[in-house]
Amino acid sequence: MYTFSSKLRTGAFVLMILGLLAWGYGFISAPTTVEEAKAMVVDAHHGDNHGEEAAHATASHDAHAAEDHSAHDEHLLHQLQNKPWAALYVAAFFFMMIALGVLAFYAIQRAAQAGWSPLLFRVMEGITAYLLPGAAIVFVILVLSGMHLNHLFIWMDSEVVAHDELIQGKTGFLNVPFFLIRALIYIAGWVAYRHFSRKFSIAQDTAEDDSYFKKNFRISAGFLVFFLVSESMMSWDWIMSVDPHWFSTLFGWYVFASMFVSGITVIALITIYLKSKGYLEQVNDSHLHDLAKFMFAISIFWTYLWFSQFMLIWYSNIPEEVTYFVTRLEDYKLPFLGMLVMNFVFPLLVLMNSDYKRVNWFVVMAGIVILLGHYIDIYVMIMPATVGDQWYIGIAEIGAVLFFLGLFIYVVFTALTKAPLTPKRNPFIEESKHFHY
Repeated sequence: MYTFSSKLRTGAFVLMILGLLAWGYGFISAPTTVEEAKAMVVDAHHGDNHGEEAAHATASHDAHAAEDHSAHDEHLLHQLQNKPWAALYVAAFFFMMIALGVLAFYAIQRAAQAGWSPLLFRVMEGITAYLLPGAAIVFVILVLSGMHLNHLFIWMDSEVVAHDELIQGKTGFLNVPFFLIRALIYIAGWVAYRHFSRKFSIAQDTAEDDSYFKKNFRISAGFLVFFLVSESMMSWDWIMSVDPHWFSTLFGWYVFASMFVSGITVIALITIYLKSKGYLEQVNDSHLHDLAKFMFAISIFWTYLWFSQFMLIWYSNIPEEVTYFVTRLEDYKLPFLGMLVMNFVFPLLVLMNSDYKRVNWFVVMAGIVILLGHYIDIYVMIMPATVGDQWYIGIAEIGAVLFFLGLFIYVVFTALTKAPLTPKRNPFIEESKHFHY
């Protein structure tokens, strides 16, 4: 049985407290009036050309343009007020998607009756314990958006919809009640599978036959069908709809690749940590090698999807489609191109060599970069539509990440203490113990 060390538990609580304080400071520092918003923009860019442009952009040029500038100033206020909310949403979604990615990987292992991975099942089950609190927090943010406590989703603003024919045409799908009902269905399906799969997994330890193993196989196969549909729709609802004028038929797969590689990376990192503390003694470098192979392969898969989406939209050059990437290349060039290096170039160079996949510190280094890269990926998906060009990695973003990191560590490592780390009576456990190549 794993014992949650007091140092790690204390560290998790410290991260949560510091993160909450930092995000709270970012929240209360947000402007409350148009004048404060304009002053913040001017101060942020004081002394450079951008500052002069911002000053002119937030002031009336003449009496005839006063109404237009008033609308612009109101939009600027909403962007700056959105910043702490968007920071919270990005971090909340990122850690939730890690747990969801691990759940999908776990279901695939169960449905495929994989022989190499049963020794890692309890690690996966521990990580997926975060899915319920993580998804619940995301849902609360969505509810608060529906209550107009923030402006993350512009299609929730009736005044915006009244003057936007494109959004009006989507109101049958993009309306708050249906949006929240869909969210509840997604979360209920994911959490229900996790609950019963974990229940059957533990019951199999003391069972006299393989009945619980077979039940897990059946519900895992069924869950994967539900997951493929719900994950795609979730990505449309929770991410793509912040930009309601834009859409991509590849988007569901793109988000899936990001959550899948992030989840597998966390499995590898926690496995390495537990082994360093004397647990999981029968997990060997062949298991680690396979996890690192998945990290490498899904990084390539993510890049394939990124390029396919980018190249087709860039080549067709349809205004309502290409605007999505024009905004990111003009206002978010560093994070947009930086995450491409972190999510593709770095894993390609570091994990291509087969021997390096068996070296713990190498996998940890690659894993940290991959996770940071995919956080930036989610950041670049959300921020342009919610805060425009008023972005920077500040105290609200750092605080949100620290809070959810602490919560993630606490929930996951608490779950790991609830059952033996090595499953018993799994039909493939001996194969997993003797997995060498």
